[in-house]
Amino acid sequence: MRRMAGKAKDETLIELKSATDSHIGDEDSGNGVHSLSERGTLPGHTDTEKQCPNKDTVFFRDGVRRIDFVLSYVDDKVGEKKQERRKEFEANLEKAGLELETEDKLDSKDQKTYFLKIHAPWDVLATYADVLKIKVPFKTSDIPHGQDIPLGWLSRPFRPPEHIMHPQPDYFTYPFDKSKTDFFLISDKDTFFPPSTRNRIVFYILARCPYYKEGRKDKEKTGIKRLLSNGTYTAAFPLHDCRYWKRARNAECESERYNLYKHWARFLSFYKDQPLNLIRKYYGEKIGIYFAWLGFYTEMLFFAAVMGFICFTYGLLSYDDNISSKEICDANIGGRIVMCPLCDKKCTFWKLNSTCLSSWQSHLFDNEGTVFFAIFMGIWVTLFLEFWKRRQARLEYEWDLVDFEEEQQQLQIRPEFEIRCNKRRLNKITQEMEPYLPISSKCARFCLSGATVAFWISLIVACIIGVIAYRLAVYAAFASIIEHPVRNIHLVGRFITPQLATSVTASCINFVIIMILNFFYERVAIWITDMEIPKTHLEYENRLTLKMFMFQFVNYYSSCFYVAFFKGKFVGYPGDYSYMFGKWSNLRNEECDPGGCLIELTTQLVIVMSGKQLWGNIQEALLPLLRNLWSSRKGRQHPENQYSRWEQDHVLQNFSQLGLFYEYLEMVIQFGFITLFVASFPLAPLLALFNNILEIRVDAWKFTTQFRRPVASKARNIGAWQEILNAVAILSVVTNAFIMAFTSDMIPRMVYLYAYSQDASMSGYINNSLSVYNISQIPDPNIPEKTENWIDNSTTTCSYRDYRYPPGHLKEYTHTMQFWHILAAKMAFIIIMEHVVFVVKFFVAWLIPDVPSDVKARVKRERYLIQEYLHNYEVERLKLQLSASFITEPVSEMSSTTDKLEVLSEFL
Repeated sequence: MRRMAGKAKDETLIELKSATDSHIGDEDSGNGVHSLSERGTLPGHTDTEKQCPNKDTVFFRDGVRRIDFVLSYVDDKVGEKKQERRKEFEANLEKAGLELETEDKLDSKDQKTYFLKIHAPWDVLATYADVLKIKVPFKTSDIPHGQDIPLGWLSRPFRPPEHIMHPQPDYFTYPFDKSKTDFFLISDKDTFFPPSTRNRIVFYILARCPYYKEGRKDKEKTGIKRLLSNGTYTAAFPLHDCRYWKRARNAECESERYNLYKHWARFLSFYKDQPLNLIRKYYGEKIGIYFAWLGFYTEMLFFAAVMGFICFTYGLLSYDDNISSKEICDANIGGRIVMCPLCDKKCTFWKLNSTCLSSWQSHLFDNEGTVFFAIFMGIWVTLFLEFWKRRQARLEYEWDLVDFEEEQQQLQIRPEFEIRCNKRRLNKITQEMEPYLPISSKCARFCLSGATVAFWISLIVACIIGVIAYRLAVYAAFASIIEHPVRNIHLVGRFITPQLATSVTASCINFVIIMILNFFYERVAIWITDMEIPKTHLEYENRLTLKMFMFQFVNYYSSCFYVAFFKGKFVGYPGDYSYMFGKWSNLRNEECDPGGCLIELTTQLVIVMSGKQLWGNIQEALLPLLRNLWSSRKGRQHPENQYSRWEQDHVLQNFSQLGLFYEYLEMVIQFGFITLFVASFPLAPLLALFNNILEIRVDAWKFTTQFRRPVASKARNIGAWQEILNAVAILSVVTNAFIMAFTSDMIPRMVYLYAYSQDASMSGYINNSLSVYNISQIPDPNIPEKTENWIDNSTTTCSYRDYRYPPGHLKEYTHTMQFWHILAAKMAFIIIMEHVVFVVKFFVAWLIPDVPSDVKARVKRERYLIQEYLHNYEVERLKLQLSASFITEPVSEMSSTTDKLEVLSEFL
């Protein structure tokens, strides 16, 4: 059934309702529930336990009351303060109406840990469902859900069973009202609120329950989070409904965890649809939305991967038509072209044909198909975002999130904000006092936070500069290792060139630095976000998201931006080279590989992207698997009557509040790799597709086997990540246009073909793209240390990549007209490509509505029917009230009352 949190009221209202219903705990104290005062006399094994030896259950010892939450703690010898806090906290829980039952440490496997089981009775659930305006069913929906898909039988092998895909019928829902319980479909009060709703309500109470003594007011002593942080309790979690590898023995248990593991978490199910409705029912809408987005993103990646593979295949098939590479490899062309040294002193002159292999490799990714693929990806990213909005709108309707507003849950004031903000002011809307953070304190905290983020981003830039300096210094070392490059180039340098060795080692070092900086900054980002004291959960997540993404963006992409847009662009020429820190540093600005800068960008992208995905999979799958392999085997060996459900869940990992944040961040960073720099590596979407197929099942496996059951929470969309994806999509159009214009050799080749070629072919392009310099004019600081016995005495000039006039010309060593033609063509290409892609993007976005028309119609129809049913209910209720008052009135007033009833009925 649809379950949805309504708009939350102020905490004051909750306290008033809690106070109104506080007698519930007192009335139930003799109902077989062990209160705090009775704990000291709890026997190790009761008669109920002997009758029900199976401890793998989600019910109290009476087998009737469901365990909605579990708290665990270890009774320390020097923990008197902790005992006092626990005593007051649990007493307040009982006053709030919750029922408690304790498992003695002697009954636990380690004989050290106590487990406090919590059950929320009907009155408590009803009270807080009313306060939180949780939507519950009141009538089975009679709106048909679309027509059968033509040839739908073809998709059956890819779909889990129907009872897994749709584990519950469809209902009309309405915010729960405790005064109208007869309006809702309540057949059994024990099962009316599903486990996910029950644990959310209990956690809401736990997060706001104080643990100070009665008569004292200490606002800091509030909530389970503080009790966990100070060690009073070791864990707080709701229970899984069964073991993941077998169904629950109790027929009243849903065994949804087992179904999720069987039909979702196993890797052999990678080709099947995800059971999103069951995921949502078991874990809540927030986690369900994440897996829905991840699944949709993976589906859309399939089309990008196919197109990228086609472009790569085109590069392979056009291998033999690559005239430029043939000229480079030709001994009579590339073998006779002497190139100028690529660094000072250590680097010597070299032959152009030594770059034969890299030129062929560059052609695989730098060809005519790359332009088409860059344009395609600009349109693909728009289609992805627009179609996701439609899928999201459909999920909002199907999961009853249409009327859900973030303030219903996400905008609830954080307990940390209430505790740390001592000052209060009047809310002009609610006319009630609420805590607030003074503007002076807020500004000071923001300034410190901004300075911290700026410092860490500056640290990244400094590390990148250090890696660049490493590339410049080490290139000369690699170049000096290969002696006599002209004579032995085919023996050693054919596969291991100084450029390749420098690029690969620098990329690996850069990746290690990225991982180290990530490790430290994650903790810093959480610390400074906590220091800002955000008011709401949504504000907290958005601030942390912004900080983390800004850092990750600079950390992961800065090296790729350097290779794509800066390397080889500010080199100078043999007589006037540019230096990184000035000529005193002797660090000459790095030139591109003779095969082009695009192949180096490809190398950088492959190492960073593949390394991140490999490391992420090791962290997410391999390490938890090895760590829990022994404990899992041990858990399976324990008989059910000895290894309780709460103990099994207690040894699992805790799913933190920021668990989904890191999952989203990982995928958004990947999204940046396959969009921002995809023009340099068309196979990037294919790598991402394989990774995501694994990622879905790894995440599903973690949720079902490695993590405790998280507290269910709601979300109608992916939050701030949607805006980040939109920004990355817009930026990707610009970056790919610049990559094709300035990093790729596509534009110079096209200008030569259509403006300078004599026979309308690429023959002669290599000689045309090189300029020459008089060796005798090379300054002494730039001349190689050893030049004897390697070059013919007849060689007087060396070549370099640029468009400059030759020595002896009136405009010696200045840019030729062809240089300006190419520059104009590059700028024109950028403008045309950006405008074409943006026009198509905006047209597609306009053409595809965010909400499907059938969903709009269903929403309107459902709202109308809800109002009609509610109106009829109120009319019937009023008639019953008037009839009851009519019976109790004197006979003399009967006629007038009858007249009033008839008039009122007609009016209604």
